[in-house]
Amino acid sequence: MLRLRVPFVLASQSPRRKQLLERLDLAFEVHPSDADETLPPDISPEDAVRLLAKQKAEAVAPKHPDALTLGADTIVVLNGDVLGKPTDTSEAIAMLERLSGRSHTVHTGLALVYAGRTITAHEATEVTFALLTDEEIAAYVQTGSPMDKAGAYGIQDDLGALFVERVRGDYYNVVGLPLHRLYRTLRTYFADLLAPLGVQEA
Repeated sequence: MLRLRVPFVLASQSPRRKQLLERLDLAFEVHPSDADETLPPDISPEDAVRLLAKQKAEAVAPKHPDALTLGADTIVVLNGDVLGKPTDTSEAIAMLERLSGRSHTVHTGLALVYAGRTITAHEATEVTFALLTDEEIAAYVQTGSPMDKAGAYGIQDDLGALFVERVRGDYYNVVGLPLHRLYRTLRTYFADLLAPLGVQEA
C-alpha cells in the first residue's frame, strides 16, 4: 500500500478523486479549493489543466503547512473545443450528441505542493464513443449523473461506461485522477516522503 510520511491533503471536492485515493488505502484529508479558475486566452489544454491544478493546490497548501497537498483538474477536449460541466440538461444533451461516434481527449493536470515547492504533471487519454441514439442520451441525462462531470459523462457510471467503445491511455485519468502519473510524480520528486511499498508507518 502507498504510504506517506507526512499528512496528505486533497484540494478537490470531486467524489471520484476521493474514491480513487481511498482505493489506495491512503490516509488523507479533503479540503476543497476556492481558487480562481479563470484561464488566460489561447492556453493549451495541457497548460490549462496544469495551471488550474497548481492554483487549486497552492490555494489550500498554506492552510496545511506540514502536509503534501494535491490539486487536480480535468477537461474534455473535442476538436479543440473544451467541454466543461454542463449548466443544464439541454447542454448535457448537446455535449453527448457531439461526442457520439467520435474520439475526444481527456486531459488531467496534477499539482503537488510541499514546503513551498510545487510540481505539476499532466496526463492525456483518448476516448472513443459509439454512436448514441437520442433515447440513450435522454436516458443517461435523466439520471442526473452527467451534470457534475466535464464532457457530461462519467466513464465509471453504469450507463456512461456502455457508451465508451475504446480507451487509449490511462482509464483512471478519464475518471479524474491518473493514479500512475501521480505515483510516478511522487516517486520522482517526493521520494523522501514515501514509505516503502507495503510498509505500514507507525
